[in-house]
Amino acid sequence: MAEHTEPGEARADRAGGRSVARKLIASHLVSGEMTAGREIGLRVDQTLTQDATGTLVMLELEALDLDRVRTDVSVQYVDHNLLQADERNMADHIFLRSACRRYGLWYSKAGNGVSHPTHMQRFGVPGATMVGSDSHTCAAGSLGMLAIGVGGLEVAMAMAGEPLHVTMPEIWGVRLTGGLPPWLSAKDVILEMLRRHGVRGGVNRIIEYHGPGLASLTAMDRHVIANMGAELGATTTVFPSDGRVLEFLVAEDREDAFTEIVADPDASYDVTDEIDLSALEPLIARPGSPGDVVPVREVAGEEVHQVVVGSSANPGLRDFASVAAIVKGRQVPPQVSLDVNPTSRQILVDLTRMGATADLVQAGARIHQAGCLGCIGMGQAPAIGRNSLRTFPRNFPGRSGTRGDLVWLCSPETAAAAALTGRITDPRDLGTDPPAVRLPRRSSVNRDMLEAPPPADAAPRPELEKAPSIGVLPELDPLPEELEIPVVIKVGDDVSTDEILQAGARALPFRSDIARLADFAFTRIDEDYPRRAREAGPHAVVGGRNYGQGSSREHAAIAPRHLGLRLVLARGYARIHWQNLVNFGILPLEFAEGGDYDRVGQGDVLRIGGVRDALKAGNEVEVRNVTKGETYRALHRLSQRQRDLVAAGGQIPLLRERALNER
Repeated sequence: MAEHTEPGEARADRAGGRSVARKLIASHLVSGEMTAGREIGLRVDQTLTQDATGTLVMLELEALDLDRVRTDVSVQYVDHNLLQADERNMADHIFLRSACRRYGLWYSKAGNGVSHPTHMQRFGVPGATMVGSDSHTCAAGSLGMLAIGVGGLEVAMAMAGEPLHVTMPEIWGVRLTGGLPPWLSAKDVILEMLRRHGVRGGVNRIIEYHGPGLASLTAMDRHVIANMGAELGATTTVFPSDGRVLEFLVAEDREDAFTEIVADPDASYDVTDEIDLSALEPLIARPGSPGDVVPVREVAGEEVHQVVVGSSANPGLRDFASVAAIVKGRQVPPQVSLDVNPTSRQILVDLTRMGATADLVQAGARIHQAGCLGCIGMGQAPAIGRNSLRTFPRNFPGRSGTRGDLVWLCSPETAAAAALTGRITDPRDLGTDPPAVRLPRRSSVNRDMLEAPPPADAAPRPELEKAPSIGVLPELDPLPEELEIPVVIKVGDDVSTDEILQAGARALPFRSDIARLADFAFTRIDEDYPRRAREAGPHAVVGGRNYGQGSSREHAAIAPRHLGLRLVLARGYARIHWQNLVNFGILPLEFAEGGDYDRVGQGDVLRIGGVRDALKAGNEVEVRNVTKGETYRALHRLSQRQRDLVAAGGQIPLLRERALNER
């Protein structure tokens, strides 16, 4: 058995061959050294944006005065806000399409599918780098890509030809052996990782899967595992580009895109782990956190009122076809709502040609349009106090759109078993072997569903189409020399960006208008925060460990910044949100001594004198609690580049400042 090193006990990288992750980084490295903890710059080949974050990205491109994207491929997907409750949704889609035509992006209209599997089908290229303004961009690691979820402003910078700056992660090698038993699938593999390591286990790490067990996992199985690496807090996840990847690309009529990329036989890793696939059992994440994972048998019998199949976490044809095969010829109980969200038009066509769509409908399932839908809280909100089982990646409190929700995360097999029985059920109790599922060797490829950008020399240059609901980016002033500000809100550990700035049917229609969207900041935790923040003006937020986990949406940084947020003092941060704070000129500090977190209260006034000089002097900053007469040691992890960003008030003001100096 391979050496097992618990997170936090990483050993030094041994000399030897290179892993897939190191090969991908080395081939795109433009600055820095591949030493864990150091800042590096990477050339970016592709970008991905979706409508919930893309509108801000396009406004940022406008602010950067970009003529045309400078990446190999950039694609804008419409997959999150598909509910056209009023004119704002359609207005955003019109604006996004006009921005694609102006700046040279591909456009995927509403109903084409969820960005991650659709991009994998049409544009994924082994060996390429990609950044996306969605935390689950890491799913493309299933094809041997280096795909990293980041904030929208970093995507905009990548489109402008700038490198991506990240902290060089440790490489966490996870060796897979054996094969999955009947009634288990790839979701149980990533749930096992979360059971072992929790939502912070992958922070500052790239997870690389290797070993003989890979042969049993298709490219889309790997997508399931790579997608939810985000729930471990990992920078990204990578798999080799091997025969299973070639098999996928052949099915998508893109075999010319294949390049073999595998780890050297003597590749070494900073951290190691091993999973025997044959020893796994069906797993499920209990309500409230993707990291609270237990065997299904431990919670079997809990009554279920909703089952939702779909999302980027289980987007493959097999995932839907297996549910259809399990429920075929049977009927879902009347108290259960079985909702099926196809992840792309292509998958819906293939399901229909297989006869699986009819099997689902006849069993009582509701077939919805291709998109994220309930995963982002856009419809399908469960009843209060009733269990909802979902094949989704996240179950943060309230993310479903219901306060007091009870959302469980599970595999398609476990979801189908619950849909049939009306209770959480170990799928192995349905029979000795699951029904056989035969998938087509070739997919129903439809290249015409995506709109290509106009030629670079097209004239006249298309104009942006902005409805009144499309707002503007707020003005971002420089960091003051002195900070003396109140703590307007104090929050605990593992607060997600869903809780900082919710999505869902109430808030998401305002995603293009930061001034209006700010009314929703922190309201899932404290409905009075927006009022107090506006009254306070410049202010601070105090957070616990893993502050800002989850979605990459930069709205969770820019909306509180609009309300006056200048400082976050936390026990620790999730990677993407930390970077988003920096990008918008919010100073992220960490308590040097964990006990000091307990000493700070809401309403306390914090003071940092000579804050700019303090940042230049080193990585330690003194924070004075004026209210209690105490002083705390705080740390920052800012590179010199990032110190300049924060001091200028954010990335956009810094670029404007540099442009003026160059004139």
